[in-house]
Amino acid sequence: MTGEPLVSIRCLVYNHEPYLRRCLDGFVMQQTSFPFEAIVHDDASTDGSAAIIREYAEKYPDIIKPIYETENQWGKGTIRKAMDAVMNPKSKYIAICEGDDYWTDPHKLQLQVDFLESHPDYSLSVHDFKVFEDDSQKFRKSRPISFLKEGIEQYTLTLDDYKKGVFFTQTLTCVFRKKSLTDSEYSKYGCKFDMTLFYALLTQGKCMLFNRDMGVYRIHSNSITSGDRRRRFHNYMDSRLLNFCAVEKTNESKEFVYNYLKPLSLSQLLCKRWNVIFNYFKYLGICRGIKLTIIHPCRIALGILFQKIRGL
Repeated sequence: MTGEPLVSIRCLVYNHEPYLRRCLDGFVMQQTSFPFEAIVHDDASTDGSAAIIREYAEKYPDIIKPIYETENQWGKGTIRKAMDAVMNPKSKYIAICEGDDYWTDPHKLQLQVDFLESHPDYSLSVHDFKVFEDDSQKFRKSRPISFLKEGIEQYTLTLDDYKKGVFFTQTLTCVFRKKSLTDSEYSKYGCKFDMTLFYALLTQGKCMLFNRDMGVYRIHSNSITSGDRRRRFHNYMDSRLLNFCAVEKTNESKEFVYNYLKPLSLSQLLCKRWNVIFNYFKYLGICRGIKLTIIHPCRIALGILFQKIRGL
């Protein structure tokens, strides 16, 4: 389909050769009444990912817009700028899907964009998805959300929900207004991550959650959140969250940070990251700081101990 793209898909790829074809197939199978593009950024992969991207770019030149790095850019904060430089400036919406995840519904983009076009007070739309675990080669449902009950086709989420610790999706499901991102404080966060992206968007409008499974989030040994990399990943997330704290200093942002950190509070102490804990303590205030560094770690430790006793 010719014309200016209404949607730009952002796809980050790094050593995703075993999964990448399925991801790219999810883009090119989309059935829409509007043009769209997919910015596929290969971050200096050492496998055959770049060759696969070239193949799809040659076959679908109107959709696949490739970027090939010769030096890995992850963690430098430059990937978004590189994608912005290639993305059509007239696109109105942004969708995200990394190279190891994939979409399963050919009507995904049409459904989400149609909703946003007719609901200007919403900045974001997301949907249900499955999780595929490579080790077991099995699918499982995404994290259950109490309000997504059978018979409820869609549900509205707000910043009030999110600040209470409701992490409702992964980036592979989202379609959002580009204007909502530029109108938020997101550009000031420095290096960003998924949770702060959703926070920034929810400061600009509501989110529609569709109770419709339209994608797959893959967990595998090369994932940044898997195995020995998990600790490094949490350290990376801490630095990004502290950047967020330096910008967002509202009661809503403090509640969001507090609720995000509660499940991680014990690991923070075990890793002896005293400087990070101190910075969070200053940001959250005395009361929440004490809860985060004493009460919640004790609750988590007691829960782990109770589970071990029950297992004896």
